[in-house]
Order: sequence, then structure tokens, then C-alpha cells
Amino acid sequence: MKMVKIAIIGCGRISGHHCRSIVHTEGAELVAVCDLEIDKASAYHELFKAKPYQNYRQMLVENPDINTVVIATPSGMHYEHALDILNNYQKNIVIEKPTLMRPSQVREVYTRASELGLSVFAVFQNRHNLAVKRVRQGLISGELGQLRSIAVRVRWCRPQRYYDLAPWRGTFSMDGGCLTNQGVHHIDLLRHLGGNVKRVCSTHKTMGANIEVEDTAVAAFEFEAGAIGTLEITTAARPIDYEASISFVCEHGLAQIGGIAVNELQVYTPDPEACKPNSEDFSGNVYGHGHGEIYKEIVGHLEGRASYPVLFEDTLSTIGLLNAFYLSDERQSWVDVNAAGDSIRLGREDDGLAKLYRASSTY
Repeated sequence: MKMVKIAIIGCGRISGHHCRSIVHTEGAELVAVCDLEIDKASAYHELFKAKPYQNYRQMLVENPDINTVVIATPSGMHYEHALDILNNYQKNIVIEKPTLMRPSQVREVYTRASELGLSVFAVFQNRHNLAVKRVRQGLISGELGQLRSIAVRVRWCRPQRYYDLAPWRGTFSMDGGCLTNQGVHHIDLLRHLGGNVKRVCSTHKTMGANIEVEDTAVAAFEFEAGAIGTLEITTAARPIDYEASISFVCEHGLAQIGGIAVNELQVYTPDPEACKPNSEDFSGNVYGHGHGEIYKEIVGHLEGRASYPVLFEDTLSTIGLLNAFYLSDERQSWVDVNAAGDSIRLGREDDGLAKLYRASSTY
């Protein structure tokens, strides 16, 4: 019998990838899918035979065997949905990027889950990419030597029509800009590969679309271990996506990861022959293969075989670093990451907008 019975709320494009990953994971079963637009849930029912629902509360009451819920709703709703599912239905939760919008929300959600004996699984699937794992191996083993500098470059195109797809897009309360929506995986990899960041100095602009959030951000930062780095992330490139890379200048050489989703090891000077076998073709699947690995880890965790590798402190540090970039722009100064706290803009409350994405309390 499969022990991990899963439901998904929010049936956007990424949810289809979750569905495929779940149904191909031994020990996991996709029970139900839910979206406020029932046609979206019905489409996944046709593909994956999961029960379709328009109200996740009804879904959870009618399927008490569900023990794990994937939250793939607009980013600004993750906090509200997470607490509701924990407090009122006592289910484990899997949360798509950017997990939660603010460090204070991370603390509250993980604390509540711990009190209830439940688990929170943050999704950072790019950590499973072969290129990422090979560079991490080189940094940990000493093959690359001491890290000296990191450069992040994301030059993508998101025109106005992208933001016009839904009211939540391009808002600070529900979305965040190029750093939160497109750049959060690179920000996570800064920490995952380079270690914790000590301080940041960031400037944000909105240059290519009529939205309230940033579509261009540049920053300098310093790691606790002493290395320094630069970050350039934009969705104002035109007319296409050009580059998404992260490079590491180290004592014994250079490593650079690129591709459409940090899936190619483009440069690895200590061992150039490592590049080809540690590069993957994501042309038919921009999300890569990491979600499948994540569900294997979730099943292993819930079956008691191995702990899920993204711990509370890990998630908190990534979301804390994300907020530090916003706080630096807000204050127009360097910001100490450990003392930064919550941005005043990112994840701010907008009840009128949130009402568009709440399920009815009755059904």
C-alpha cells in the first residue's frame, strides 16, 4: 500500500510537473487536484485520474486519507494556505517556490508544523541538477579550492502580456518581481553552493513593464567566509531569454553553470571532461528532473528512512537572503542579512487581492 497520499491545490503549469513526478514515484499516490477554476483541475483529472475539486476544503474533508498537500497557489497565498491546512486539516505540506514571502512567515509555518508533528517540504528542485551537484562536490572536496567570487546573471524576457495573465502577477503582495519569481532559485544556489551571505547592497528598477514590482535588480554581496559576489537579474531583456548562469571564481579554477535552468556545466577548469556528463538537456522540460527526486525524498522522510534535506534553517536562510535584497533597496544601503528581517513591500497584505484566491469556507 502506498503510504504517501498527495493532493495538489493550484493547477497552473508547474502543477502538471508535480503530477507527473508524483505518479512516477514509488510509494506516492496522487489522490486529488484542486483549482478555483474547475476546468484546470478537470484537465489534470483527465491526464492523471486524480479527483478534481474546486474547493480544497471539500477535497480534504471528502478524502481523509490524504496526508500531504502540495501548495502551488500564487506565492502570496502560500502562508495563508499553509496555516489553514496545518491547523484545520493536520496535513504535511509541500510548498512551491518561493516557499513563503517573508522570514517571519517561515518561522511561523515551520513552528506550527513542528508543534503538530507534521512536516514542511520546501521545493528547490535545481539543487538536484547534475551540474549543481558537481560544482558542490568540487567546492566541498577542495578540488576547486577556496571560493573567491560568484557572479549571477539572469537576462530573461517577460513582456507586459506575461504580467497581464492574472491579477496576482507583478504585485508585491502576491508575486514579487524578478528576484522572487524568476531569481529565487539562483539566490538559493548562492547559499547552497557558496555558504551563507553576510551582507548585501542592492538596487531595483522597473524598466520593461507596467508593474509595481522590480523587473531589474543588481547587487553586490559578501559571504560570511569572505568571498564576494555580484548579482544581475532582469526580466526586461528583449525580445527573448538570453542567459541564466552562475559562475564561481575559485583558488584552483573556474566553474560556470548555465542553460535554461542551471542544467549545463559550461566551464569546469579543474576537470574539463566533467562538463558533458554533468550537463542535462532540459529543452523539453524547463523544470528539469529535480521534482521527481524531491518526491522520492518526501516518501523516504515520511516512511522514516531518511530526513528531508531542506531543513527549516535552510529555508529560513534563503528567504531571509531574498528579503535582505529588498530591504537594501528600500533603505538604499548595505544590509546585514542575519539582522535584516522582513521587507516592508514583499508579501505585504492585500486582502482585496487575496479574496480572489481564497476558497469558500462553505461548500
